[in-house]
Amino acid sequence: MIRLRLNLFKFSLNFVELLLPLLSFTLAGYIRFDLPFFAASKDYIGLLLLTTISWALLSRQYGLTSPVNLFAAGGKSRRIASACGATFLVTFVGASFYRNAQFSRSFLLLSCVLLFFLTFTSQILFRVVLESLRRRGKYCIRVLIIGADDFALEMANRLMHGQLTPCQVAAYIALPNQEISVADLPVYTFDDVPRIALENGIDEAVLAIPYARFGEIPSILHSLEPLCVPTRAFLSFGDGVQIEEHLFDFGGMPLLDLKPTPTESMSYALIKRPFDFFFSVLVLILSAPIMILIAIAIKLTSRGPVFFIQNRVGFKGQIFRMYKFRTMLGSENEEGTRWTVENDPRCTPIGSFLRRTSLDELPQFFNVLKGDMSVVGPRPERPYFVEKFVKDTESYNSRHYMKGGITGWAQINGLRGDTSIPERIRYDLYYMRHWSLGFDLQIILLTLIRGFTNKNAY
Repeated sequence: MIRLRLNLFKFSLNFVELLLPLLSFTLAGYIRFDLPFFAASKDYIGLLLLTTISWALLSRQYGLTSPVNLFAAGGKSRRIASACGATFLVTFVGASFYRNAQFSRSFLLLSCVLLFFLTFTSQILFRVVLESLRRRGKYCIRVLIIGADDFALEMANRLMHGQLTPCQVAAYIALPNQEISVADLPVYTFDDVPRIALENGIDEAVLAIPYARFGEIPSILHSLEPLCVPTRAFLSFGDGVQIEEHLFDFGGMPLLDLKPTPTESMSYALIKRPFDFFFSVLVLILSAPIMILIAIAIKLTSRGPVFFIQNRVGFKGQIFRMYKFRTMLGSENEEGTRWTVENDPRCTPIGSFLRRTSLDELPQFFNVLKGDMSVVGPRPERPYFVEKFVKDTESYNSRHYMKGGITGWAQINGLRGDTSIPERIRYDLYYMRHWSLGFDLQIILLTLIRGFTNKNAY
């Protein structure tokens, strides 16, 4: 029943969200043309198809089709706005390739605004309906909890106060040698299972046992065989282990993601690398005159090579050679074991300017083209510091689940140079959990705004 309710709700949410581009185009057509949009030009139908496909992918990427995100504490408007913006960015680009058709820009802009408000309204309506059903106890699922200690009570309370579907605990079954904490509902033993198996009004059986007793699950399931209802299990593996994906079958072997990474998602594979490649090509073409001037300035002001190549730790802990413009005296080794400090005597005059403006990072777009780095991601560090931070900072190596970036969420929030490593990790992990193309574009835009004025850029 729980899975069926969840699947029905997911289907309904996905179906409604998929219809929203059509509804936004229709309303925009009546507002802009005073008639259906397809009556203005048949080419608009092709544009609607492109918008719908983009919306189907991006709304899923931004979590708009996830029932859990309907009740998230914050960020809903930002996710909707980002999904709408990214969708119509694709639509505008697609419209530019229609050589034999002219599209109304006001129509497209109006469609984007309408899509935002329609999505926002639909999500509110879904929340209102679910909350109404929960308060009224309509279609309530009666659950038998396997376990009767404090942990089982906590899980039962979370189940009863869940927001997706109303649940009611009918009874508990105590595990062998378990301290019973239940006071207000019937508590049975496994010997009672055959007696309560029939005509009991129970819809689901849910195991609520701590991870230390997971080894008992096969024998518990054997004892529950007389039950005629589906059996689920709360999964709690203790602190530090987060389950964000479902159990999946891999050639007959059941695997469960304990520490998932966005690099395994199709959206990351289909969007991240192509975006990195084409964006880097664009930047290198546009910045080529600037890079030539920088190279000349470096050669005229100090002895040594134009570029500096430095070992950094990247994706999956692999060492790669990162390119930068040389900013220090030719005799100095930037591969050292200390941070660059303000007014560092090792820096050349042009080097100080390049570091302050982050122009010394421009050659790293060649690293992006090679696939060593991404435009946006956790900033890669030197092997010496990685070995040090892994010992001192919890979850430090989690940032290597993704490719390192030229810029990142931590950097645009001022965490550059000799700043708090735990705070930097907190920002990096936030980025990894919430990665999307829209988030990358936001970070790139903020880098252009803040990157040249950061007080820690030296």
